[in-house]
Amino acid sequence: MSTLINDLKTKWEALKAENPHLRIRNAAEQLGVSEAELLATNIGNGVTVLKPEFASLLQEVVKLDKVMALTRNDECVHERKGVYLNPDFSNPHGQVFVGEDIDLRIFINSWKFVFSVIEGDRKSFQFFGKDGLALHKIYLTNKSNEAEFDALTQKYKADKQSTEIATEPIAPKPEEKADSEIDVAGFQQAWKDLQDTHDFFMMTKKFGVSRTQALRLAPEGFAQKIDNSKVVNVLEDASEKHIPIMVFVGNRGIIQIHTGEVKKTLWHQQWFNVMDPDFNLHLDTTKIGETWITKKPTEDGEVTSVEVFNKEGEFIVQFFGKRKPGNPELQEWKDLVAGL
Repeated sequence: MSTLINDLKTKWEALKAENPHLRIRNAAEQLGVSEAELLATNIGNGVTVLKPEFASLLQEVVKLDKVMALTRNDECVHERKGVYLNPDFSNPHGQVFVGEDIDLRIFINSWKFVFSVIEGDRKSFQFFGKDGLALHKIYLTNKSNEAEFDALTQKYKADKQSTEIATEPIAPKPEEKADSEIDVAGFQQAWKDLQDTHDFFMMTKKFGVSRTQALRLAPEGFAQKIDNSKVVNVLEDASEKHIPIMVFVGNRGIIQIHTGEVKKTLWHQQWFNVMDPDFNLHLDTTKIGETWITKKPTEDGEVTSVEVFNKEGEFIVQFFGKRKPGNPELQEWKDLVAGL
């Protein structure tokens, strides 16, 4: 192990001794390295490098039975328990798992590293981007098949088990264009002509607008900025009125979706949380930059969402009423959003 790696490992041990509850993501930030680099200092000591055969490994994860899927960004953590079912890896632009519990949209081109991790009695598979950012984690629960976890770790174990991993920086996102450079009339017409919410992202690409710029330039009546504190009302009202909702959280490598009711909501310091048996959400309310209500036309009628962004204009979390293609939006959800 190189002196640099040893030094990093020593610093991390010291940080953990000072603050036993410090999460590895925060420790990495404090030490000025990526989470993957910090995790790699423990290779051979509970951490195993796996071959980056993501599609093959993910399609075998169904064998683990009930697990906890974790996806996060800097502002929000989404944890959902269930079984990985119905994988479809045929589309090179986005792979999916579509189950009642585990519902994922995966952008595998953004993935680079994967580790099998054993920390005490916790076992997980952890996936990272080329810059070492954690994209997705799969934790075993007390209803998981541990023998399968061990078998998959052995099957996908990489030949090279090095504590040094080669991360590379992500290109900075392009500067937002000036509003005067945008074909606003064309963009607004395209929004009104939408038939499917999934086409919204491609529409913003076509007109060269950022996500928050799109909302600012929306046709009248299709987007409304609201107070950031209203995000809490969405979850509290849905809980109180038993309205099933959809909660989308993602990063550049994956989007994870919960569909169903949320029951137990509570504050912990600046974090607003959902703490249900199979679904947990942790949202750092101090990091919210903007919150918008949006309306998008579809073949099934208008679809309303509440969209939350950080101070850099990046997506944190989105809320919809529970719906399936072919069905109109729930009236209770429309009423909840109207009340914001």
